Amino acid sequence: MQRKINRGIIYIEGQGRSGEEKMASLSDFIEKYIKELLEEAEKDFVELQRRELAEAFRCVPSQINYVLQTRFTPEKGYIVESRRGGGGYIRIVRLEVNPDWELVMDKLMTGVTEEQAFVILDLLVDEEVLLEEEARIIGLILKQEADNLDEQMRATLLRALLMLIENLRR
Repeated sequence: MQRKINRGIIYIEGQGRSGEEKMASLSDFIEKYIKELLEEAEKDFVELQRRELAEAFRCVPSQINYVLQTRFTPEKGYIVESRRGGGGYIRIVRLEVNPDWELVMDKLMTGVTEEQAFVILDLLVDEEVLLEEEARIIGLILKQEADNLDEQMRATLLRALLMLIENLRR
């Protein structure tokens, strides 16, 4: 069953990072909706009203704040500007992030947490450096080995897998 919000109708489908079907949370729905708005926007930002968004999802405004603070961060390629008050709005700006392959590889020399690894994979998919299927496979491998890896080993494994994909494309 696929869900997304489209003029008040909610539907979403997806798989977790480890490949299994997952039940999407309200935060997932809100994030997906905002990302779809950004995709459809003619500019690199969207302006929303927190109250209207909360009403559309039948949640409290703090739920919207949570999504903005955790899923639309500068590390993930977004800036959130907010103006409070009666005519207040939230402006979500998608940063133009064009990941330099060498910079990604350099970052992977220092070690990454599991969360950082998945942020990197998401960014590479968003910027069409990796296909979703490639990122999903890498994610499955990282998830399977997560308990056995420290940050340096995880970074080394991620780096090796990305280099393998890059070499297979040549």
